[in-house]
Amino acid sequence: MAQRKFLIEVEKAKEAEDGRPSVGPVYRSVFAKDGFPPPIPGMDSCWDVFRISVEKYPNNPMLGHREIVNGKAGKFVWQTYKEVYDLVIKVGNSIRSCGVEPGGKCGIYGANCPEWIMSMEACNAHGLFCVPLYDTLGAGAVEYIICHAEVSIAFVEEKKIAELLKTFPNSTQYMKTIVSFGKVAPEQREEIEKFGLAIYSWEEFLELGEDKQYDLPVKKKSDICTIMYTSGTTGDPKGVMISNDNIVTIIAGVRRLLESVNEQLTAKDVYLSYLPLAHIFDRVIEELFISHGASIGFWRGDVKLLIEDIGELKPTIFCAVPRVLDRIHSGLTQKIASGGFLKQKLFNLAYSYKLNSMKKGHSHDKASPLCDKIVFDKVKQGLGGHVRLILSGAAPLAIHVEAFLRVVSCAHVLQGYGLTETCAGTFVSLPNEMAMLGTVGPPVPNVDVCLESVPEMNYDALSSTPCGEICIRGSTVFSGYYKREDLTKEVLVDGWFHTGDIGEWQPDGSLKIIDRKKNIFKLSQGEYVAVENLENIYGLSSVVDSIWVYGNSFESFLVAVVNPNKQALENWAQDNGIGGNFKSLCENPKAKEYILGELSKIGKEKKLKGFEFVKAVHLDPEPFDIERDLLTPTYKKKRPQLLKYYQDVIDKMYKSASKPNA
Repeated sequence: MAQRKFLIEVEKAKEAEDGRPSVGPVYRSVFAKDGFPPPIPGMDSCWDVFRISVEKYPNNPMLGHREIVNGKAGKFVWQTYKEVYDLVIKVGNSIRSCGVEPGGKCGIYGANCPEWIMSMEACNAHGLFCVPLYDTLGAGAVEYIICHAEVSIAFVEEKKIAELLKTFPNSTQYMKTIVSFGKVAPEQREEIEKFGLAIYSWEEFLELGEDKQYDLPVKKKSDICTIMYTSGTTGDPKGVMISNDNIVTIIAGVRRLLESVNEQLTAKDVYLSYLPLAHIFDRVIEELFISHGASIGFWRGDVKLLIEDIGELKPTIFCAVPRVLDRIHSGLTQKIASGGFLKQKLFNLAYSYKLNSMKKGHSHDKASPLCDKIVFDKVKQGLGGHVRLILSGAAPLAIHVEAFLRVVSCAHVLQGYGLTETCAGTFVSLPNEMAMLGTVGPPVPNVDVCLESVPEMNYDALSSTPCGEICIRGSTVFSGYYKREDLTKEVLVDGWFHTGDIGEWQPDGSLKIIDRKKNIFKLSQGEYVAVENLENIYGLSSVVDSIWVYGNSFESFLVAVVNPNKQALENWAQDNGIGGNFKSLCENPKAKEYILGELSKIGKEKKLKGFEFVKAVHLDPEPFDIERDLLTPTYKKKRPQLLKYYQDVIDKMYKSASKPNA
């Protein structure tokens, strides 16, 4: 065990007993070897996080947005910590003057903007539960959340008011007040008032509490500050109750982690807010920035303009989900491919030289300053020129994308893992540790972690390569699911949160996510298939953008629906003299054969068992998307919905593939 550099053992492993599976040793981060970081004095709630920074950094720029001049986006204009604070106090007084008392539920619905943060801080000030509403869960979800959480007041982006109206009349038994982040159209006002609700524009609302002053209630660490609904892959959304303590603890843990690797945040750091604030990942990062008196600039809400917003803001920390980083990666590789032979050759030489230098242990900035200057500086400038940390979360980042970005971005690229239930960042890989590619790194120094064996999937936490269900304990673990004691008891056992994800410890103490506990099924010959793991393996093929593997206990083999990589498929067609556009190529039996062959190659390389090989594929030119309800907002596959959507295709594949000699 001597080589475990980044973990320390705090409790011994336990053998299986009384029908309970065996559990591996309990570990924590080496950066917490003398105990977890103590909470910051006087910081007991999310309100304190903001209040203390206002006292320390009143004139620092806090929230910025781009001014639109004559229809064109100009520079970022900023509001200071003190200016934001004064507005938050007004918003709070106005909320209270509508009869909302501490403990009330306040919905926030819309794209990230300064008003979103102000509304959230007003909730923090008055001990209200902030309940983000988001429609990527489908129209029914917003109504479900308002009614389930009993939301009495909702702040809404102007263009989302129409969506909110779709929840009428059901939502109106709870919701009494609506506040637009912008203006209110007269016909919408009429419609809303017809149902007996009050609606205000942002400006009108600020005036509402003008002459009133409400005392701020005392807030405890254990108080809930947010109910964040997560989209399960099945069933209704679950309301995750997040306490002040969860957020204050995560801030202290991430602070210690960044200090330990010499990457501490300062008041000079700048963050681009574009990942949804309705998700825990962005919420926690913004709280972290606020706690340092740093600056948060908001994007314009359009993915196509994201790179331009980055160029204008010049952020120092860039957070992303793999979807965004994949886009950046494919954009760059296409640029390089079209740059002519010499440029391509130069790039490839510089790339392999710097990658090897980093693998030998040189930090990214010392691996090849010359290559950085001549070749990679353009990439760095494309992200504004100031980015020093790129953090990926929410879903697994492909190894080739992670390696590529570590070399060309001239920044640290770190992959993290956590759940809404564990307040986001629970594991994060460390700067300059090339061995951590493809892992989520060691735990953040404020949690204990162990693996629990899953015998039915042959995962053994006590084997020489320990793997099993990831279980987490600590002050970042949520208080339970709102009004769902039954679901809470399923996942919180003796203080341990069971994540449902399968992890494997690496020799250096980092963790690799290899599977999902529930995504397991039996084939007709009685073999268990862990489908997520297979999708990760098949996804390594450069011809695959995305793959959904399917099997069931009535069939003896697996089939798959593949979103092929457009470039790769078109190149293959060209090389083989096959004409037609992307759509018709996807229908071409030869293309299916080619893709199946590529999948088999990867399968053989990764030593898959015979029954784990896919025997038939359907190629869909349309990527799996949220619009057709095939993915959750964090891009996890909704398997029951995929099956329903592709049922005919699946039936056909089984029919044709099971014919003799097929």
